[in-house]
Amino acid sequence: MIIAIASGKGGAGKTTVSASLAAVMSPPAIAVDLDVEEPNLHLFLEPEITGQEPAYMDVPKVDETGCTYCRACADICQFKAISVLGEVILTFPEMCHGCGACMAVCPENVISYDRRTLGDILWGRADETEFLMGRLRVGEAMSPPLMRQVKARLRERLAETGADALIDAPPGVSCPAVNAVMDADVIVLVTEPTPFGCYDLALAHEAFRNIGKPMGVVINRAGLGEDAIYAQCREAGLPILAEIPYDRAIAEAYSQGRIISETSDYFKEVFTDLAENIKKLAVADVAREEISHA
Repeated sequence: MIIAIASGKGGAGKTTVSASLAAVMSPPAIAVDLDVEEPNLHLFLEPEITGQEPAYMDVPKVDETGCTYCRACADICQFKAISVLGEVILTFPEMCHGCGACMAVCPENVISYDRRTLGDILWGRADETEFLMGRLRVGEAMSPPLMRQVKARLRERLAETGADALIDAPPGVSCPAVNAVMDADVIVLVTEPTPFGCYDLALAHEAFRNIGKPMGVVINRAGLGEDAIYAQCREAGLPILAEIPYDRAIAEAYSQGRIISETSDYFKEVFTDLAENIKKLAVADVAREEISHA
């Protein structure tokens, strides 16, 4: 089972929930940080990094000796990563999305692949928990290609170990966030009982529901604000899987880089129950699928 921890906004507590869940899940899950632009799950899990490799993306390279300057490559590129000016071809690797269309339409077959560095893939272990993360190169704008390579390595590890996976997704509802949750079996949305929390939860639910995966909600900082978030969850049919109280002790532990579920028996129970509720949500969804196909 792949569990994605997501949120409609930054600062909702997504990484706090991810780290605490990783610490209590039994058997241990593979913890994956797919927030490649600003990964910080490692700051809490403190894994020993045992391996690292660069990640690349294919970009076009043109052999102009055989080029007829027909402009087929430039015309098909939606991102203007390749241009033809008279008898000069210019490529802009930083604008390339790596789709390969330019190579496919070139009638002279003079376009081959070069590559640019996206960032790094790192892996290791935090006690019994296997750890995997991507880290985008500073200045690189394209995070989904790096995320896909991290997910490819995750699939290899899942096939080898049979473990569950816990994904700390990027915040928001843009392409990186959708890319992170689309392969999940369960999506957990972390929110807070504030006007911003209500608004961004609605955005996340709207963005992710067409993926067709079961979703549940964790309300962080419960007791801080208003009760509108509870009515919103009821109306949307989103089960509340856990509530994390608005507690100074949590803020202090967070500021020290500590895992919340390890600070007290109470919080350990909160996140252990959350793990069980996530499994029940997944099982219930499988049962619904079986009934609908009966």
